[in-house]
Amino acid sequence: MSSLLAPSRMLALATLGGRTMGTTWSTKLAVPSGVDLHPLHDLLQATLDRVVAQMSTWEAGSDLCRFNHAAPGSWQVLPHDFGQVMACALKIAAASGGAFDPTVGALVQAWGFGAGGGTPSIPAPAALAQAQARPRWAQLVLREDPFELLQPGDVQLDLSAIAKGYAVDLLLQALQARGIADALVEVGGELAGRGCKPDGTPWRVLVETGADEHGDLPPRVLALDGLAVATSGDRWHRFEHDGVRYAHTFDPRTGQPVTQAAAAVTVVATTAMDADACATALTVMGVDAGLAFATTHGLAARFVTQSDAGAQERMSARFVDLLAA
Repeated sequence: MSSLLAPSRMLALATLGGRTMGTTWSTKLAVPSGVDLHPLHDLLQATLDRVVAQMSTWEAGSDLCRFNHAAPGSWQVLPHDFGQVMACALKIAAASGGAFDPTVGALVQAWGFGAGGGTPSIPAPAALAQAQARPRWAQLVLREDPFELLQPGDVQLDLSAIAKGYAVDLLLQALQARGIADALVEVGGELAGRGCKPDGTPWRVLVETGADEHGDLPPRVLALDGLAVATSGDRWHRFEHDGVRYAHTFDPRTGQPVTQAAAAVTVVATTAMDADACATALTVMGVDAGLAFATTHGLAARFVTQSDAGAQERMSARFVDLLAA
């Protein structure tokens, strides 16, 4: 693939963006002054459209929806991107003991979230039991080269907690293939950076807290060069019933929304796909178990909780190290 860059030319900061997956995407990149960015924008949008075509629960013709409706016991051939995401999803599901689970589609719909979910509400016990009775991640079998996934019957995949992160990684790869080594990419709040700005300074991002209105936490800034950051928590999707707050993040092991979910859980990793999925897993685990998991696995993680006393944060040692970098 041809390169847009000519090393001898001065680089300038450019910004591209658009919409995808029900949210927005953007990228800041260092490119030669005056270069035509339209072909690059089209390439990045087409890359995101490919992710949607393969893994969206909202597109009836997507490869994911095809799998969800496949006959029990059938092996379904997956496109490469879909297969890559499933391999990572199953790896993190196993490591987290099912705190992250790509088969939560029926559960999400039962609570009224996601495609076909309608209005968020407490499901009838029978509907919840039916969703919970479906086969889960441990019943999935993934074969590689080419990717093939066994549909054991009635499995409803939902990759919303990992696909945006993967899309971020793909955009960076697409830019790299065009000779653009310095970029900061964001899709729906998940970020990854490589290289630096045209002036030689790092790509720096402010970590979300989920409690910005309180202003009682110090700002946490990360430099992203070969790193990605994702944040999960109850701030973004939730509903209330009889004074009780129900989060959009579910504990697949219980079938219930996460209770007392952290306002924000941030994970930094080498890929946005890993960061995205791990942030969800740690949110499900809760602060104490999640921080212990992060410490054991060497994850850079930050938990922000909220109480009447205000916002509080707890960080893994690896996260603290990155703040000092």
